[in-house]
Amino acid sequence: MKIVIVGGGAGGLELASKLGKKLGKKAKAEVVLIDRKPTHIWKPLLHEVAAGSLDAAVDAVSYRAHAYQHGFSFKLGTLQGVDRQRQCIQLAAVTDNSDLTSEEVLPAREESYDYLVLAIGSISNDFATPGVAEHCRFLDAPEQAIRFHDKLVSRFIRLNRKLAEGEDQRLHIAIVGGGATGVELSAELLKAREWFATYGLNKLQSHHLTISLIEAGPRLLPALRPEISESVLTELNKRGVDIKLNTQVARAETGALITNDEQRIDADLMVWAAGVKAPEFLQQIDGLSCNRAGQLLVEPTLQVQGDKNIFAIGDCAGFLLATDTLDDGSERQRWVPPRAQSAHQMASTAATNLLALYADKPLISYRYRDYGSLVSLSGYTAFGTLMGGLTGGSLKVKGRIARLTYVSLYRMHQFAIHGWLRVILLTLTDNINRFLRPRLKVH
Repeated sequence: MKIVIVGGGAGGLELASKLGKKLGKKAKAEVVLIDRKPTHIWKPLLHEVAAGSLDAAVDAVSYRAHAYQHGFSFKLGTLQGVDRQRQCIQLAAVTDNSDLTSEEVLPAREESYDYLVLAIGSISNDFATPGVAEHCRFLDAPEQAIRFHDKLVSRFIRLNRKLAEGEDQRLHIAIVGGGATGVELSAELLKAREWFATYGLNKLQSHHLTISLIEAGPRLLPALRPEISESVLTELNKRGVDIKLNTQVARAETGALITNDEQRIDADLMVWAAGVKAPEFLQQIDGLSCNRAGQLLVEPTLQVQGDKNIFAIGDCAGFLLATDTLDDGSERQRWVPPRAQSAHQMASTAATNLLALYADKPLISYRYRDYGSLVSLSGYTAFGTLMGGLTGGSLKVKGRIARLTYVSLYRMHQFAIHGWLRVILLTLTDNINRFLRPRLKVH
């Protein structure tokens, strides 16, 4: 039995780790993880990589080393096609473009499977807004976050020099999207300005950084309760973030965003964080169906509709929760949201079902459980709701408790891929590094 998992994000890496331990180490099955990058960073932390509060070079997980430790194999590659009849996938050639010339590292090749798991995540949805792809930055992958951080460092150094020379300069960053990524990035950038001033760029003051957070809807964080959205709005306003609600971006130009009412928002750096969609490649797989967001439609077992040998988990899986009838008689479909906790839960169900297939046992149905939502405003504060617990309802949390709970979500992900012993050691190492290393990556 050969299980091929494409995508080493939260769901894919957790699944490979579990199956490697249960099947791979015991030589019961071959478990293969394929990703286009050699290392893993938990996607909800990419805004911290962008601001510099997390160093991707230190915190990344090497797929090859992790595979060796957990009983599966890792292969570098980008999915290019799926041949369902022959049960194999096509991988694009891997090239080294780090030098002046492009050198082929691995040729285009095929990988056979008995069971295929697609866990390729999601990408930013620019809604075909003109100019966004050319002029805005995205935070879909670690390399994008790293490039943004490099540009941010250069801009801060340049700004500090201009201020030292007596010029009245500002750095303006515009972020489109008032969801968790946009809100958390805004706070991390404010904190980054403080640390840059501490680490030698002493001309930088709070008024030298202007952040505009642009949201098309009537409030920030629409997935959270209104009172939490209001608390976040108040906190960001207090910190100086220029929040523009009910503002839709019509197009992007060099150095500016243009709204539907022709308002011009000038910016030195522009980030697009206004929604996600599944990669368009999925819609090209012959015989498989997708929803409007491009996600593969899956059965309750997480097998894709139309092929029992293919599973889909995480952001690329379309799992219908319910269909609601609205007051005007129209229907609205509710899908499992593209969140880290969804990917974690799907990975657990997929692991159980793949183990059941190996043992010729019945499969189970996936059940989404909403454990709440949390948003961290860097070192300032945090807000959120916790679902369930002793009351069976929801509990609003903020401040230190919310921040500790937010950090614990990352620890839970680490536990899923490493186990408790390594998590304890990693936590100890992180606490030691807080004293030994700068609080911000300043290069």
